[in-house]
Amino acid sequence: MNEYLMLELARQRIAEQREGARKTSMMRALRTAMRQRDRDEELVLPTIPDYVDGTFRPAGDQVKPASAAR
Repeated sequence: MNEYLMLELARQRIAEQREGARKTSMMRALRTAMRQRDRDEELVLPTIPDYVDGTFRPAGDQVKPASAAR
């Protein structure tokens, strides 16, 4: 076989192997990110209403701690 043809085939094979390795690496990173996102979503807790009727205190309304009221 022609030596230039063999060299070109080797270059093409190396390029294909590198592309396959890059895709594998990207898929691994994607799976890791998806698992991390799932873990983060599990940690999110629902907010608890401030009042019995299920409403929330306005943002500007500050409650004084019990120790400061005395």
